Amino acid sequence: MTIGEKIKEARKSAGLTQEQMAEKLMVSSQVITKWEADQEIPDVDNLKAISSFFNVSIDHLFDNEQDIDTSITREKIDISKYKKNAKEQIITEKYPEAEIWLLIAEQKLTKGEKIIDNVLGFIFNAPFGMPGLANGLKNSNKSFYLVNKDNKQYFVMITNEFIESREMTKPLTEKKFEIDDMKFIKCNYRVKNKNR
Repeated sequence: MTIGEKIKEARKSAGLTQEQMAEKLMVSSQVITKWEADQEIPDVDNLKAISSFFNVSIDHLFDNEQDIDTSITREKIDISKYKKNAKEQIITEKYPEAEIWLLIAEQKLTKGEKIIDNVLGFIFNAPFGMPGLANGLKNSNKSFYLVNKDNKQYFVMITNEFIESREMTKPLTEKKFEIDDMKFIKCNYRVKNKNR
């Protein structure tokens, strides 16, 4: 049984719709659909939330699947030891021989947030409202990268505290794509890697 099948089974056993589960985990219902179809693997935080919510171990979710340590890794970092372009230095140290692309990220708004966003934008004659601004501020300390190395592709997020790498089961070839509740655009900016 795949992780997606296990998530779907747990959701149905709890008597929840995808929308209800999405609301409880604070993700979109499209994310739940992708998890259940094995099109995406939940990130570490969502795995913990799923595990806690359904009272199952993360090991159970990954049983008969690729080990969690090889699909998603999270390492603590000390960003203070870098002076300039810290996150670029961190990713080039982690992947010295890789092709690294910067990603622009935007959090997808829920239906309720979209309505509020549109109303506030209309009232204040602004191109955005408070939910979009709040989500932008919430993710402002995160940098995202797409890394190609040794015929493998990694989706990497760097914050001020850690670096999280996710090995992609299928390579991302489109310029625009979605992972969990985020939308990404692959920039034309390639991170300069001294070793490449």
